[in-house]
Amino acid sequence: MAVFTELSFDEASVFVSALSIGELTALKGIASGIENTNYFADTTQGRYVLTVFERLTFEQLPFYLQLMKHLAGRGIPVPGPKADASGAILHTLKGKPAAVVDRLPGAHHLAPDGDDCAALGEMLARMHLAGQDFPLHQPNLRGLAWWNETVPEVAPFLTPPQRGLIEAELAHAQQVASSPAHAALPRGAIHADLFRDNVMFDGGRLTGLFDFYFAGVDSYLFDIAVCINDWCIDLDSGRLAEERAAALVAAYDAVRPLAGVELRLMPAMLRAAALRFWISRLWDVHLPRDASLLTAHDPTHFERVLRCRVDDPWHFTRA
Repeated sequence: MAVFTELSFDEASVFVSALSIGELTALKGIASGIENTNYFADTTQGRYVLTVFERLTFEQLPFYLQLMKHLAGRGIPVPGPKADASGAILHTLKGKPAAVVDRLPGAHHLAPDGDDCAALGEMLARMHLAGQDFPLHQPNLRGLAWWNETVPEVAPFLTPPQRGLIEAELAHAQQVASSPAHAALPRGAIHADLFRDNVMFDGGRLTGLFDFYFAGVDSYLFDIAVCINDWCIDLDSGRLAEERAAALVAAYDAVRPLAGVELRLMPAMLRAAALRFWISRLWDVHLPRDASLLTAHDPTHFERVLRCRVDDPWHFTRA
């Protein structure tokens, strides 16, 4: 959500006018995030987010946009993509793929408590169930294959102890992924990046999930692990806040009961999810792209989280 593609008000106004969502009244670049160009776009009819996609292609994007449309149609509070007169929800702006989606109401809970985590767990399970009949398929593009490609690119920037850790954890992830237990994990469309700044609340009520542009078909357990590693930790140390983690997983389990293999592989998947974001943050810091508003995240945060997941494995136990 940095600004890589600069848009003038007039350029955005012409683009928005084709979507029958009113006349543009305000346009503001969004500085947070590092993947796409995003603007808040207010019109005479509502509030929206205009996205210009910088890495994803025209061929990849229908999966994400159609998934959002599918989930919204099944009552999951996600941003609905806006269509033009022909019904298309994927558009072109300055030669790049673009979309406009609803801006969700509410605010982030950046210091979540147990109730917030339980609300997230329940909604995540509902989202997984709602996506079970989604017909499109696209792999998690930031999954193991990408880790295998990217670790050699970031390894030269690491200290010897860091290289030892990242190579050992990649080998561990490869071993787990090749196991019969991993093959038996329930799978479907997942968000894969549901951090606390991708969820909105209005008071104590969860009002929306957004930023689906890392979504793909993968194990539901990986999605749960990504959430735990952000929502249920001490940010300074990376240690697990076990009460919050238990609240999140228990609420999820009450909606979509976890399979035995998911319970067994929880510690391994927490390690894999931490590894994924350590790799991507290393990549963003050491191999960055230019952007007028760009704030790369500190990779040492997920290095700490990963070390904690290795040193102190956590299993969920039903009450």
